[in-house]
Amino acid sequence: MSEKIKVVTLGCDKNLVDSEIMSGLIHERGYTLVEDREEATVIIVNTCGFIDAAKEESVNTILDLAELKETASLKALIVSGCLTQRYKDELMKEMPEIDGIVGTGDFDKITDIIDEALAGAKPSYVGNPVFNYDAVLPRKVTGPRYSAHIKIAEGCDNACTFCSIPIMRGKFRSRSMESIVAEAANLASQGVREISLIAQDSTNYGMDLYEKFALPELMEKLTLVPGVDWVRLHYAYPGFFTDELIDVIANNPKICKYVDMPLQHSEDSILKRMRRPGRGRDTRELLQKIRSRIPGVALRTSLIVGFPGETEEDFEKLKQFVKEIQFDKLGVFTYSQEQDTPAARLPDQIPEDLKEARANELMELQRQISNSRNGGRVGEELEVLLERYDGRNDVYVGRSQYDAPEIDGEVFVSGYKGNIGDIVKVKVTHSFEFDLAGEAIA
Repeated sequence: MSEKIKVVTLGCDKNLVDSEIMSGLIHERGYTLVEDREEATVIIVNTCGFIDAAKEESVNTILDLAELKETASLKALIVSGCLTQRYKDELMKEMPEIDGIVGTGDFDKITDIIDEALAGAKPSYVGNPVFNYDAVLPRKVTGPRYSAHIKIAEGCDNACTFCSIPIMRGKFRSRSMESIVAEAANLASQGVREISLIAQDSTNYGMDLYEKFALPELMEKLTLVPGVDWVRLHYAYPGFFTDELIDVIANNPKICKYVDMPLQHSEDSILKRMRRPGRGRDTRELLQKIRSRIPGVALRTSLIVGFPGETEEDFEKLKQFVKEIQFDKLGVFTYSQEQDTPAARLPDQIPEDLKEARANELMELQRQISNSRNGGRVGEELEVLLERYDGRNDVYVGRSQYDAPEIDGEVFVSGYKGNIGDIVKVKVTHSFEFDLAGEAIA
């Protein structure tokens, strides 16, 4: 076929997985996937609609790419993802540049949508946000060949007052273990060595299918897949973080000693308004237990500042919490007043400039903590997955098990001759605010 397709992905890793499945289906259909947008005859924009900044980026990207109809080869512009699931009618009405849309539950129909859009039909495939990830579908990994994400569940049942994910992705639905293990085996056969597990609420995995928290069992099974060297856990809610899960992470050498637990805040009054499970004291006890039972574990969290009603005292206590716990990795977000969410209607909304000031202050604190904790790694021997080669400085750049792809720090490795994708033992000799450097050990 003569059509050339480019897929543009915005937003989170869960969106990236959806895009890679669409790319696999497109490739299987016989269309050509291209990187250059100027060359594309069809462009698919997989959008994010989670917060205002993401929605604005999505809209601007759509408008920017639409100009290629006048200056390049573009015949059809198709929009998919969370923004279409949430605002399908508004998009089709207000953006005539769009030639077709597909929601979060229908992207397996992408090749039909391409055909219809090219025929001028303006297709709109936006039904319930329920996609069957147990189906055997092709997937074309678009990132580094040695690392990939696997979505173990879709949707969320937590109903946090600030979050629109259930509106766009539906109720929590676990995939079967068999389908996840089969996908991991397929990815490993293509050279993938690191599997990052993602879901909106990973620790709730299996409760709907197996009537138990099945994440520990799943992770153990994934470490048995030939070719998989690292299994990494993301988005682990504290309420379902069991002792069994702690033991599995601690005792299985293929499971990264890395826990990504989005806590959002430390203070009970804010957590209650957020409708988050658990309370501050429970979280502190859990984090202490994880650190004591998983030696050397890296703890990552994300926090929201400027939630409605957050006082100066609340923020000061949040800072003290961060100082107390000494997170290895920390992401800070300003509260976004999302349409159709309960928090958007709460009184005492915080001014944007104050939100930004609090976020900057918290990140400055975290820079100091990260610099100190990285300093504690000097002298350690770490296994590092090499991601690229910097010829100018004659060093490889990679990550240890304590750093997730794209979001965390890197390790600069000197004294090594080998290949991208190798896992190399490195002695750490220098530390920086977010990165490390060291010498390869023969």
